[in-house]
Amino acid sequence: MASTTQGPAINNPDVPITRKRFVPLENNPDVMNTLVYDLGLSKALAFQDVFSIDDPDLLAFVPRPALALLLIFPVSEVYEKSRHDEDQDRTEYSGSGPDEPAIWYKQTIGNACGLIGLLHAVSNGPARASIQPDSKLDKLLRDAIPLKPAERADLLYESQALESAHQAAASEGDTSAPSADDRVDLHFVTFVKTEDNHLYELDGRRKGPLDRGVLEPEEDVLSEKALQIGPRTFMKREADNGGQDLRFSLIALVSSMD
Repeated sequence: MASTTQGPAINNPDVPITRKRFVPLENNPDVMNTLVYDLGLSKALAFQDVFSIDDPDLLAFVPRPALALLLIFPVSEVYEKSRHDEDQDRTEYSGSGPDEPAIWYKQTIGNACGLIGLLHAVSNGPARASIQPDSKLDKLLRDAIPLKPAERADLLYESQALESAHQAAASEGDTSAPSADDRVDLHFVTFVKTEDNHLYELDGRRKGPLDRGVLEPEEDVLSEKALQIGPRTFMKREADNGGQDLRFSLIALVSSMD
């Protein structure tokens, strides 16, 4: 979803304007649930707002364990410098197959970072077991897992099921949907805990999945350690470098309260 003009074109990971573009997905758990249920996620799980990670009383409203955490944040100059510095010496990820520690999707559709974030959330960790057999999501995942990142991205790009579900969900937000051609400066990344207890940061604008460290078996993505090595690093980096844009929000994938 993000769009920036920082740095030379060779360092710009954004989707070229000539590629297919989606209407941006609203930062709204109801919209997200509509999309993933349409694709085939069981209603035993749901996305829910996390109103605070500092107030224990507010955090207590979130069912635990949290299976995935979506961070929505502004793509500031501070963030882009950090991303560039971390990625410049990394090689492009080339993993595939059932032994991948984390399923990662490269974003090649404009304004689709919300969709990519949701796919990262439901494709990894315990959430994957809640995908309904023979659903659109189940078929997509089975087709995607054997593919290398470029071919996997092409699979998403050509998927009419994804495009239709995204279009339907994007029209249901609380605010007027922007145009697919709008340049949006907010971006989604997803944090998941994999079977080997590692916390991964998954972002289709990066060169691959980012292993942020090991959690204890009882720690979920909303545990204090996960927050410290995950979302809090984004907020601290912005504050430490004089950033003024604090439009951060969090949405967790948890057991449904219905």
